[in-house]
Amino acid sequence: MTTRRSGPRDGSGHDDAGRRIDRGPAWFYPVAMTNPIHIVGGGLAGSEAAWQIAQGGRKVVLHEMRPVRGTDAHQSDGLAELVCSNSFRSDDANGNAVGLLHQEMRTLGSLIMRAADAHQVPAGGALAVDREGFSRAVTTALEEHPNITILREEVAGLPPEEWGSTILATGPLTSPALAEAVGALTGKESLAFFDAIAPIVHRESIDMGKAWFQSRYDKAGPGGTGADYLNCPMDREQYEAFVAALIAGEKTSFKEWEASTPYFDGCLPIEVMAERGPETLRHGPMKPVGLTNPHNPTVKAYAIVQLRQDNALGTLFNMVGFQTKLRHAEQVRVFRTIPGLEKAEFARLGGLHRNTYLDSPRLLDATLRLKARPSLRFAGQITGCEGYVESAAVGLMAGRYALAEAEGRSLGPLPPTTALGALIGHITGGHVEVAEEAERNAPRSFQPMNVNFGLFPPLERMPRNETGKRLRGPEKAALKKRALTDRARADLAAWMAGEGWAQTAAE
Repeated sequence: MTTRRSGPRDGSGHDDAGRRIDRGPAWFYPVAMTNPIHIVGGGLAGSEAAWQIAQGGRKVVLHEMRPVRGTDAHQSDGLAELVCSNSFRSDDANGNAVGLLHQEMRTLGSLIMRAADAHQVPAGGALAVDREGFSRAVTTALEEHPNITILREEVAGLPPEEWGSTILATGPLTSPALAEAVGALTGKESLAFFDAIAPIVHRESIDMGKAWFQSRYDKAGPGGTGADYLNCPMDREQYEAFVAALIAGEKTSFKEWEASTPYFDGCLPIEVMAERGPETLRHGPMKPVGLTNPHNPTVKAYAIVQLRQDNALGTLFNMVGFQTKLRHAEQVRVFRTIPGLEKAEFARLGGLHRNTYLDSPRLLDATLRLKARPSLRFAGQITGCEGYVESAAVGLMAGRYALAEAEGRSLGPLPPTTALGALIGHITGGHVEVAEEAERNAPRSFQPMNVNFGLFPPLERMPRNETGKRLRGPEKAALKKRALTDRARADLAAWMAGEGWAQTAAE
């Protein structure tokens, strides 16, 4: 294992550019730091894991390779940087699985959720954040924690055995040297998929004579007013011309080894969706339902492009669902055909990058340890979870598992009825059965997954109305989701009480 560091090792605490750094290799640590838990990767998962361990009273060394080595997607050297959307998705804890996951993480003392709540921006029923303020809050909290040392260095290979307990939270953009070392250790090839980034537009460049503010169905949500999205309408002719332009536009070319890499369905490029059929976008990110154009209220738009606030100042807006692999010049040309965006100025254009993740159900145990080397745990998107919140949630549990192990105790399995338990179960074996030899030799089918109610065990009894009659339609769906979330909250509370979590959780 080799490392690359930034700045001098003179103990000054700052590099040549005046930026704060930490104090060099392990032999400079005070005595209390001789047996810390190491974490590689300062994204959402690594940051959350570090916080959980430090709040539990153990020392942590957090290794982050930026700015020594950059990635294809990151723009800064801040910890927990959001590289794609600024949305944590739905915050509805009664009717949405990711909203329930938000609530569970708050209950367990999540730093990521604390920073998100403090830096939320209007987004209808979703929890969206000012990305710079969010990252700055996480970075400051970790830099100022007395139990955390941050080293700006690339871990170019497997962590040395003498580090002991280590969490690899290097994300889908894991450096090639480390990814190759993990692959050599496991004897398994990592899987991979492509992920894409949506453009961000300067608010002042949007034509408000054509666009308007409104949330779908006027839904308010956290920090919102019911008028949180900018909407750009299209008639049928404009929509069809736009779809044709997307399909014909010049795209980023793939290298030979990338040709067979799939996309993750939850983050398809806009032009890939368009290629699946002319009506696909109208039933996806450009659906016109729940919105009324105040500039022309009697005419229903055929399709609508939505933009979501991206920073606290309200000066930047993210094009919702418009992740793309179009070349930059093509993005400007095609997206300026959208009514209201004819003179759009882009703070960031979209892009495409390759994500890597493990065949986790076969490689990791129930506490996220690598079976081939149990001193290594994995957390975040590299485990095959998908989404900011899911990554942080897996980091939270990896940190707590490592903390419990360091204290000589075991942490009981999470109830599979909870969002956290369902997610961990999917990663560590709930997706494929590996008990039988036939299953061990079967073709791999593990794919990245957002948390969803399909991962939860079914209810023992379906909800009924007050008269005991079986429900149907939307009423049944709503009551079923409420029953699932009520069960999850009760089971998590019982698990926390049994594990003594109230005495160890971060407040």
